[in-house]
Amino acid sequence: MGKRLAKSISVLLVILLLVPTLASAAPTTQGKAEDLRSALGSVLGEHALLAVIAMQKGYDGKGDFAQSAAALGANTDDLTAAIASVYGAEAGAAFKPIWASHIGFFVDYVTAVKSGDAAGKQKALDNLDAYRVQQAKFFADANPNLNQATIEAGLKMHIDHLLSAFDSYVAKNYTQAYSQADMAYKHMYMTGDAIAGAIVKQFPAQFPGNLTSPSSNLRSGLDQILGEHAILAVWTMQKGIDGAPDFQNAAALLSKNTDELTAAVSSVYGNEAGAAFKPIWASHIGFLVDYVTATGAKNTANQQLAKTNLADYIVKQATFFAGANPNLPQATLEAGLREHIDQLISAFDGYAAGNYANVYPTAREAYHHMFMFSGALGEAIVKQFPAKFEPATTTPPTTTDPGTPTMPDMTPQVIKLKVGSRTVTVDGMAMTMDVSPLIRNNTTYIPLRYLAESVGAEVKYTKSSKTVQLKQGGAAVTFQIGQDAFWVNGAKQSLGAVAIAENGRTQIPVRAVTQALGWTVGWSASSGEITLTKTP
Repeated sequence: MGKRLAKSISVLLVILLLVPTLASAAPTTQGKAEDLRSALGSVLGEHALLAVIAMQKGYDGKGDFAQSAAALGANTDDLTAAIASVYGAEAGAAFKPIWASHIGFFVDYVTAVKSGDAAGKQKALDNLDAYRVQQAKFFADANPNLNQATIEAGLKMHIDHLLSAFDSYVAKNYTQAYSQADMAYKHMYMTGDAIAGAIVKQFPAQFPGNLTSPSSNLRSGLDQILGEHAILAVWTMQKGIDGAPDFQNAAALLSKNTDELTAAVSSVYGNEAGAAFKPIWASHIGFLVDYVTATGAKNTANQQLAKTNLADYIVKQATFFAGANPNLPQATLEAGLREHIDQLISAFDGYAAGNYANVYPTAREAYHHMFMFSGALGEAIVKQFPAKFEPATTTPPTTTDPGTPTMPDMTPQVIKLKVGSRTVTVDGMAMTMDVSPLIRNNTTYIPLRYLAESVGAEVKYTKSSKTVQLKQGGAAVTFQIGQDAFWVNGAKQSLGAVAIAENGRTQIPVRAVTQALGWTVGWSASSGEITLTKTP
């Protein structure tokens, strides 16, 4: 089982380079570029959740800590294979110890927190800070389309998410712990999108396709939601049988995931279809919880009842999708859903019995199996509604005489955000934020962390003074939450509005701060779209 999974992932990108892509005028979610985006998103997203789980297991001294850590190591092997498939075995060999080191530093941090070792905790933080510079340099050296400062900022966000999720867990602030875990997972899809976009730009002939098309975005969105569902289901079932105090919080995040999937269904088939879908999908989560409860009570009759209910669910869920889309055969859907249920039950049974050897290989199979489902579902939707997923037309690149002197690239960098939308587009590459820009008192605010990552700025937050500093190039912008003032390289200026904390994120007035960093701000009152541009 585990070997099949590892083999399928490790050769995925190699296959992408060898198998010819069929030309098609119709919009599609399939293509080497689209597959690359999906593969990187799946591996990086899995890394984030496995890291959070392993850190919790280590702190709690759980019997399956070694197995959860081994799953994280297997994920590292998958990511290494992906890097090697693009840049060669030597690059893969150089990448692996760098990436693996930050996992080791997280373990050091957990150990230090558990033992009350303040010096060890600080050393782990220092090592993580040094790691992100080394990791960013690796990517920037490998690909000229990846800016080192931007990567460093993104890696800092990744590290901060995981540390915050763990620190909140230790402090028994479980709401924050699971919110940060969710952010960590989704942020890694942004990272995967950025790396995929840079690779496609670097090797366009090897990765034909369209990463920014509506169909590619549909597939990526379904990947993200369905993949997270599988790991959250396994995690929640473990918390349930353990009687853990954070069971309700894990279950709440799984319910939030259901809401996100319902919203995706509604966006394609309408609110009435979404309302019909939600109770069906939610029912199988309830039946899994029933199975957990029955297992804890050693009630075999109720275990069997839960399995019977799950079998009925499979038929109902398949009927819904087959009825909504003629390109989805019901028998195929039932077989896929049955495999999904069997994987979750198998992973749970092993955990409940203390037989941890197959728990995480099976959980990982459940996770990656959902990408097969999202790929099939996305392609069926695009085939059903091709007009909705037509990519924007582009002008083919012009060629120049080889002897003509080349001018420096003065193409403006363009970042687009929209009030109420969690999508941010950076130079044509769409990524998903966990919060959206908003308007307060006629002032447009954007999420600080995602602004920083998009423009390649480094963020430093001082909790005691609620001070935030952004650094990009030679500019340093500092401001305090709740204050109508900020400092640009030490000179005080007016923000025109106060910085705020909303939905767990610092939001800042867009115009003053971005202009201080050298960006031009465009605003459309009719659409709520914010456009940031900067010429190199």
